[in-house]
Amino acid sequence: MVEHRRCGYVALIGAPNAGKSTLLNALSGSDIAIVTPKPQTTRARLRGIVNHGQSQIIFIDTPGIFDAKPVFEKAMVASAWIGVGEADVVLLLVDAHRKADDDTRRIIEALKTHGKAVILVLNKVDKVQKEALLILSQELYALFDFERSFMISASKGNGVADITRYLAEKMPPGEWLYPEDEVTDVSERHLAAEITRETCFLALHAELPYSLAVETEKWEEHTHDGKREVRIHQTIMVERESQKKIVLGKSGAMLKHIGSAARGKIGGLLQAQVHLLLFVKVSETWKSDPAMVATMGLEAKK
Repeated sequence: MVEHRRCGYVALIGAPNAGKSTLLNALSGSDIAIVTPKPQTTRARLRGIVNHGQSQIIFIDTPGIFDAKPVFEKAMVASAWIGVGEADVVLLLVDAHRKADDDTRRIIEALKTHGKAVILVLNKVDKVQKEALLILSQELYALFDFERSFMISASKGNGVADITRYLAEKMPPGEWLYPEDEVTDVSERHLAAEITRETCFLALHAELPYSLAVETEKWEEHTHDGKREVRIHQTIMVERESQKKIVLGKSGAMLKHIGSAARGKIGGLLQAQVHLLLFVKVSETWKSDPAMVATMGLEAKK
């Protein structure tokens, strides 16, 4: 074992749209987690790997925790709490602009039973007056004895380096679990599906709610003239025929736009020429289908 090396897990948790994925990307310096203005974008645990000095910090990005009802939503929330169980340290992200909402208060109550070291991270502080931040911080400390707190703007990168330095010292002694140049443990197939889902969200805006999923069904790869080429078949799953029409657009224009934008992003990720074939399928019950939920890295909960 390399002398003085450290390695450990840090769970990023919080209410939907607190900025967990934005923070993970800022910490890792890579776009490994999709980010959209819509809450509940993250659906399964995603690990991002950050090396700082002699420390390797494995961040676990988790779905937003809220009062879930359907099978799919319960699986997302359960995934988040599994991430907490795996972690040496927990970062609780709070959107400072939204303050201590009901979801955040429920998370804090649940954290009291986990016995983990919890660090409070107030995000989006650039949108809030200093006086309001101090009041919010006092309110949250009255609810929980946090080990430390940070005030950051994940989207601008402000304060992010301070978190990395602090956590590097908090990691337990141990050999690194991942190679030095690895930034995530997620497969390329999954990342490609996530890129297409992100592209759908950004292209469709408010027209389509969370009734959409993307599954990579076929992946063919070969080398031509020394260059990597990948042919990918993906299915975009929606719940209703009317939603399928929105995704397709007039004469298939929207689907072509999504395919072109996603292909470029996936090609950049893979450093390859990508041929992306998209199909749209209607399934009214995909959120309740344990097999479909499992393809997203989730376990269906009753």
